[in-house]
Amino acid sequence: MDEKNQVEPAIGMAEGAGHFSLETEDTPSPKAEPVSTWTPDGEKPADAAASGSMPDEDTVIAAIATVYDPEIPVNIYELGLIYAIDLHEDGSVKVEMTLTAPNCPSAQELPVQVKEAVEKIDMVTTATVEIVWEPPWDMSRMSEDARLALNMF
Repeated sequence: MDEKNQVEPAIGMAEGAGHFSLETEDTPSPKAEPVSTWTPDGEKPADAAASGSMPDEDTVIAAIATVYDPEIPVNIYELGLIYAIDLHEDGSVKVEMTLTAPNCPSAQELPVQVKEAVEKIDMVTTATVEIVWEPPWDMSRMSEDARLALNMF
C-alpha cells in the first residue's frame, strides 16, 4: 500500500453506539486527574471527592426534604417516598424511591429533582435515583408531621 492510499484516523469519529472519542487510534489518552467538576451552580473542586469524605445521611435527607410533590403540600421524605439512601466513600449517593402510584403525574420530574437536590451537596460527586415499586407505597409510610399537615389521622 502506498502512502497516498493510507487514511489517517479521523479525530471525532464515533466509535460505537453511545461512545464518542476525540482521540485518534494511535494517540494514547492521558489519565489526568480532574481539577474540578462543573455543575450548574458552579465548579466543585475534585479534591472534595478525592479526600474520601462522604456526605452524611442527615445532609442528604435535608436535601431530599426540599423536594415537594406538586399535588401534595408535604415534602417527599415526610411522605415516605424515600426507601433507601446508600452513601459511598467516593462521594456517590444512590437513592431508592417510590411514587404514590404508578401513574403519578410527577413520575418524570420528582426523580430528577431528587438527583439535582442531592448533587448540590458539596461532598457528593454523583447521585443516582432509582424508582422502585416493591413494597408499594401506602399512607402508613407517612411521618406523623405529614399526616398532621394533610389532616390524616
